Amino acid sequence: MLKDFRKGAALAVLSYCIWGALPLFWKLLSAAAPLHILAFRIAGSLLFVGAILLFKKKYTFLRHFRERRERGYIICAALLVTFNWGLYIWTVNSGHAIWASFGYYINPLVSIVLGMVFFRERLSALQWAAFASATLGVIAHTALSGELPAVSLALALSFGAYGLVKKKIHVNSLEALGAETLAALPFALILLFFPFGAIMKDGGAEVLFGSLSGLAHYGTALWLGFLLAGPATAMPLILFSESARLIPLSSLGFIQFLSPSFTLLIGVFVFRENFQAEHFAAFSLVWLGVILYSISLFRKR
Repeated sequence: MLKDFRKGAALAVLSYCIWGALPLFWKLLSAAAPLHILAFRIAGSLLFVGAILLFKKKYTFLRHFRERRERGYIICAALLVTFNWGLYIWTVNSGHAIWASFGYYINPLVSIVLGMVFFRERLSALQWAAFASATLGVIAHTALSGELPAVSLALALSFGAYGLVKKKIHVNSLEALGAETLAALPFALILLFFPFGAIMKDGGAEVLFGSLSGLAHYGTALWLGFLLAGPATAMPLILFSESARLIPLSSLGFIQFLSPSFTLLIGVFVFRENFQAEHFAAFSLVWLGVILYSISLFRKR
């Protein structure tokens, strides 16, 4: 129905706009250690999603921990998403939001190749052309700057691999996030309890910021941000899950590029990151790949 499509499209646009604007939120927390932000993101997501699941009386996802095979997939997904979340936070807060957006532009193109390799999915000529264009974008950046965009590739590959593993977990998105954050909770606790670095305070006193004692040095604003990290992570996923039920994959495939577009605009115009010649060359080829990929989705539909 047209009404359902409009509702689904609106929810999808909202979810991807939130995802694209998240760099603004992580930047507000940049005074904190990136690994602390990651720890609170994991714990906060678990608490927020867990509360929703308890309210809805949905506990079936816990049964998947009893099966060794399913438990292995959940733990693998938890490790991949933890790595992806942590790298994304570090990338944005270290002044490289442009390359975070580049990673998520090429992510769908990486995913279709992973699908071909692991699920024997066949690529259309347009999809091959899209992947080739994105590959040329990476080569162009490497040739012009002398550096491989390693962070962008790591973001794209880790999230693509995460999506691959998710296909093996037979629970809905909300329950899957609950299971994954539960599996990742020990890692979050390690980040909170064990020191991993130090900062120098006034008078030369050394304070371990990767431990519980370091948390005392964070102000009220940071603590408020820590509390909001869970909802900020889970809300767009909830909106996305509802939109996926209402509109076709081809529409979602096109709308998803709103997220890296927002991140790119924020990086250039809000964070004032330098958009150089190698950026333009790489992004131009990737944007061509995005257009070809989107056309392939609509033609398939």
